[in-house]
This record gives sequence, structure tokens and C-alpha cells, in this order.
Amino acid sequence: MADSVASASSGAGPLPQVPRWQSMLRSFALAKNPLPVLEATLARFGDTVRLYIGGVQPSILTQDPGLMQHILQKNHRNYAKSKFTQGFARYVGHGLLTNEGPDWLRQRRLIQPGFHRQRVAGLTTLMQEIIAETLAPLTAGAAAQGGAVTVQTHELMTRLTFRIIARSVFSSNFAVAELDRVAGLITEIQAFYTRTIRQPYLNGWFRLRGRFRYHDQLTRELRELLGGYIARRRAANEAPGTPAPPDDLLQMLLDVRYEDTGLPMTDQQVLDEALILLIAGHETSANALTWLLYLLAQNPAEAAAIRAEMLAVLAARAPEQAAAPFAFEELPQLSRALYAVQEAMRLYPPAWMVDRVALADDNYQGLHIPKGTLFSLYIYGLHHAPKYWQQPTEFQPERFAPTQGSVTSGAYLPFGGGPRLCIGMQFALTEMQLVTLELLRHFAVELVAGQSPVPTQPLITLRPKGDFEIRLRLL
Repeated sequence: MADSVASASSGAGPLPQVPRWQSMLRSFALAKNPLPVLEATLARFGDTVRLYIGGVQPSILTQDPGLMQHILQKNHRNYAKSKFTQGFARYVGHGLLTNEGPDWLRQRRLIQPGFHRQRVAGLTTLMQEIIAETLAPLTAGAAAQGGAVTVQTHELMTRLTFRIIARSVFSSNFAVAELDRVAGLITEIQAFYTRTIRQPYLNGWFRLRGRFRYHDQLTRELRELLGGYIARRRAANEAPGTPAPPDDLLQMLLDVRYEDTGLPMTDQQVLDEALILLIAGHETSANALTWLLYLLAQNPAEAAAIRAEMLAVLAARAPEQAAAPFAFEELPQLSRALYAVQEAMRLYPPAWMVDRVALADDNYQGLHIPKGTLFSLYIYGLHHAPKYWQQPTEFQPERFAPTQGSVTSGAYLPFGGGPRLCIGMQFALTEMQLVTLELLRHFAVELVAGQSPVPTQPLITLRPKGDFEIRLRLL
């Protein structure tokens, strides 16, 4: 931040502020695509500025890594998720994403072992099976069409990552129709909820038109679908003479017991946590992989570098293992694919903004923060700020190599930070690394000519607006 905070520290003046009337005028552009509006605001006023969300809600917008670290980590107990995130609980329940305080900490401690490194390692084989199942028809289609096949990128990545998380949670494949319906429900609910935040002055009109009731109905449909899977598992577990249940994340949720009471989670808690795992577990990865393929198609040299490292690892295998999928133990030798994933999440962070509200008065480097202050932590802006990143708009995966030392502390937050760091981070990184490796093992990735640059659609997560085509060409 520093100039604005420094001025506050020295008593020279308050933070710069966008007037309410200007925020109101910009609310229409903000609702359509907030990124250009926020970029222009911070370019004019500096890393931290006061403004009004939708012309109504006072907020401090910041891309200062020091202030973000203070809020998310150093003094995290004083900052809770705001009414905007908690309001999303209306649609996704009170799982780890939306819960707060002691209840959140209790749930986090209960569920954390399900995402330990060994657990993720045990899911690697399952991930590889689903990746192979998804790529097989593409390989066959390419062979039948002269060596290449064209696909809708976001649709493909959404379907793939949903299958991975659905099997990891429920040990079952959703039917294609159910898969498409769930993806559609998530998109529609996200889009509506995001609009109620960015244009709060329309909420009365939305109520009058029954839009809240309609989206509540979509939520019930989503919960009934997942609740059916959970009920069938409970019934199977309780039936006499049935075999041991599958070792998946749903069974983990059903089996865990609270240390203080020895009791299991209620049906409502299991459903809430399963829904959060299902939504967050595929939404983030699908978006990140979609953007990664977009970037690799434009940067074939990076794809070639990943492929060269991969071929070196394969060459060191015994001949009978040459065609086998990559094992979890091999992934540290395949770091270029991981760097590419990390760089894609820098350029297109799925959680592009997070919010926090101060629970009590606070101070950061002389900046007085009254109780109730709402912060909008602009991760997308932080990831693109020239003062923290060299050539910030360029796709340069090697910047994440440990030998480069080019990542400023606190300037990279694709999974959030502090105690609320995403519980599924290791799962997501492993999944995305494996998908990248297997795709590039079989295909060259090319953009289909004649398409316009792909615009962003910042909803709860940062996804492409619409879809775009890539050509997968057999190697």
C-alpha cells in the first residue's frame, strides 16, 4: 500500500476514497465485469482505497500483501468472513467455507485428517483412473478424425474434475445428466448471488419477482440430489451382512467423532460438508485447469518443457512400466507441470477476492481500523501488481522454481492464507498436476483459430465467460 497507509500513519490524511456517487455510477460496470473497474480504481488511488460496494456498502479495497497477511494470518482472530460470504450459506449450507468461530474450528479439526498428504496419495490411483476414462474417448475420436479432436475446454475440465471429486467423496459416478444439471445449478446460483452483492439496490425487485424463491428451489434440488447419495450410504452401512464401506471422503465424514462428545456429525452437517467439498472441490480445479490449457495453447514452449521433463522420468522406468500412469511418488520429479499450475493460478486465481470484517478495533501500521470495517481483499490485483511481480501479465511458470526466489512473501494467495488456507489445497494441486501431465503425455494443445480472446467472468470464482475451443492433437 504503502503510500496511503504511510500517510495515515503520519497523520497526513486518511485513505483515499471513491465517492459514494461515483461508486453508484460504476456499479453497473462492476456488475458486468468488476476486474477492469477495480484495476482502474487501484491504478488511480494506490494499493488501498475506501469505496462503496454497489454504491451502498462501505468497504476498504486492498491489494497490499502486508495488510492482507495481517488480516488473514497475523491477527486473523479479529477478522471474520463478512455477511456477503455468510449469506452464501443460504445456498451451500454451513460447511467449512461459510462457517465461523468455534464451530468452524471444531469442524476443521475433525475433517483435516481426510486431506493429509497420505490420504491424497491414496486417492492418486483413483484420480488417474478417471483421467484415463475421460481421455480415452478423446484419443479414439482424434484417431478417427485424422489425429486431432476439438473440445469445449471449460465443459471438459468441469466434467473431469467433477468426476474426480464425486468419486473421491461418494465412490460413484454421477450420471451424465446429473453431472450437467449440478454444474448448471452451481453456475446459476453463483451468478444470482453475486449479482445480489454487486447490485444490492435491486434486491427488492428480485424479491418482488420471486428470484430468491426460485434460487432457493434450485438449492433444494441440489441438496436433495446429494442427500439421496448420503441416505443410501447410511442405509448400506447399517444393513446386516453388507461388505465394508468404500474408503472415500463421505465415509470419513460419517465415521469421524467429536473428541469432546464422541458423537458423529448430524445428517445436516454431513450434507453441508459434502456439498462444500463437491462444489469447491471441482469448481476451483475446473477453472484453474481451463485457464491453464488456454495459457499452454498460447505458449507451446512451456508445454514442450513439461513434456521433456515427463519423458525423462518415463525413460528411467523399467520397460514394462513405461505406459503406466504417474505415481504419487514420481510427482516431485515432475515439477514443471506443478509450476505451470501455480502460474495459471497466479494469472487467474479462482478465489479472485475474499472478504473479511473487523470484529474489534485494530491498527495496521498506523491505519486505524474501527470495529465493523469491511475489507475486500483483491487477490487478482495482488497477483498482477508490477511492484510484486516482474512481467506480471506474462505466463512464466519457472518463476515458481525454488532456485528463482522471485515470489514475494505474501504476494501469492490462490488458496487464501492463514488458518483458513483451503483444506483441499494438496488434493487440488495433485489433481491438477496429474491432469496436466496426462493431457500433455498424449496430446499437443492448440487454440482453435478465429476465436476472440477469452474474457473472464468473476463470480464467486474466476471462470471464463462462455467457453472456448482447443484442439487436442495426438502426439
